[in-house]
Amino acid sequence: MTVQVVFVHGIRTSATMWRAQVAHLEARGIGAHALDLPAHGTRMGETFDIDEAFATIDRTVRRAAQDGPVLLVGHSMGGLLCTEYVGGPEHPPVAAFIGAGCTALPRTAGLSAYRALAASFNRLPDRGMWLTNKVLDRTLPADTRLDFGAGGYALDAQDATLRSLSVLDLLTALRRIDVPVWFINGQYDQMRLNERLFLRLKPEAELVVVPRTSHLVTAMRPRVFNALLDVAIATIEAGGDAPAARRVGNR
Repeated sequence: MTVQVVFVHGIRTSATMWRAQVAHLEARGIGAHALDLPAHGTRMGETFDIDEAFATIDRTVRRAAQDGPVLLVGHSMGGLLCTEYVGGPEHPPVAAFIGAGCTALPRTAGLSAYRALAASFNRLPDRGMWLTNKVLDRTLPADTRLDFGAGGYALDAQDATLRSLSVLDLLTALRRIDVPVWFINGQYDQMRLNERLFLRLKPEAELVVVPRTSHLVTAMRPRVFNALLDVAIATIEAGGDAPAARRVGNR
């Protein structure tokens, strides 16, 4: 059986953000499954519901597990959801987990500030998309530039989605995770806020900090991210344990 990789996108974006990773895995003959969460991408007309988000992840993981061991990969909001899912009491059929740009707890103060910032962007002309596009044009390589927005941006669902994250119990989930884990962050990622806490709770996890990279590590440095996917896949294929707790990159 071949390793299967399930990808869970971040807030506002969709399954299309993983195009570079899906293409890389397909070229290797590895199963790649990029899903859309409720109210995002192909499901833009839905209302975001966190229970349905978990159900979507679970359905995709269990279908993929029929064809081989599952590497679950989540970015940002998707990474937070996946952390809770992998560390749930049900012990889902996940062989290893990569959380990208998700080492921050969605606590009240930080979450409120993020919601206020998102609301201020929504009040800008074109809901701030002109600024978003300008930043992406300047920071992402041409071959991945269009991937983040190709499935549309879930602007209308953003506040409800952020509000839903407050119910996550990541402290408990991190302690329960019993599979190999990699946390991958960009050097300038705002979601590095609780990096050290995540590693205290999951000390055998590997932290990889990619230099000169923002929160959008999957699109900004796709070759690096794909290489780390290969490491995780090789670990699963070898039947290995979680890697020793080493710190790679800038701190």
